[in-house]
Amino acid sequence: MDRCQYRVGFSQIKINHKDVEKNIEKIEKITKENSFDILVFPELSTTGYYFDNRKDLKKISFQKDDEIFDTLEKLCKDGFKNIVFGFSEKDGEKIYNSSMMITFEGKRFVYRKTHLFFKEKDLFDSGDTGFFVVKLKNIKVGMMICFDWFFPESARTLALKGAQLILHPSNLVMPYCQDAMITRSIENRVFSITSNRIGREGGYNFTGKSQIVSFDGKIIHRAKSLTEEVFITDIDLEKAKNKKINEMNDLFKDRRGEYYVC
Repeated sequence: MDRCQYRVGFSQIKINHKDVEKNIEKIEKITKENSFDILVFPELSTTGYYFDNRKDLKKISFQKDDEIFDTLEKLCKDGFKNIVFGFSEKDGEKIYNSSMMITFEGKRFVYRKTHLFFKEKDLFDSGDTGFFVVKLKNIKVGMMICFDWFFPESARTLALKGAQLILHPSNLVMPYCQDAMITRSIENRVFSITSNRIGREGGYNFTGKSQIVSFDGKIIHRAKSLTEEVFITDIDLEKAKNKKINEMNDLFKDRRGEYYVC
């Protein structure tokens, strides 16, 4: 993995509501059967999205070191792969809408969703990890989850910390995110992978259209809205290190941070 040419992708899937074992088996199967460096699954892809109450949700919530994820860890280590997937994380009495990255070294990193959407506020606690980057050999990547896209500061914080690729597990129901992530990629000169789910659950229709966007805002690939799809392609993450807009403007050097305060 000592290079900047990476095989990356998304897995747009239908999730089995509340059937953690079946969902994890599906993630394991896709991880095992495909060749990639980084693959992103949807938000809450182990549990589904809709719950009546915290009590029901907590029953199928886990901690990052729980053995239920051990097979995925082994697959990543044996296959020299990195995956990101959403899960419901419990920590004492708290429950977080989280995403886990399992790396090719078998390390587990967890990001807790910062911006909760709509009725998620009745189920989950607000995330407290903040936005951070993970170094994978010679590149840096960062995670954000679904509604985090609505706040430009999310992607900007990751970019300022050196992320070349934003990994974005989602359960999207509004029609705006895919286009907004084009802007997030352009304004930060980073690649982004949005992995959405399909199907209907608890009155929510999930919009699919998972996508990979280049640092210059070009859509490398966008899935359809109603079908499952695993898409993997090669990208050159070295390009995301160049923050020059033209010969006189640099995205970060031209920032006027002293004026971005309220």
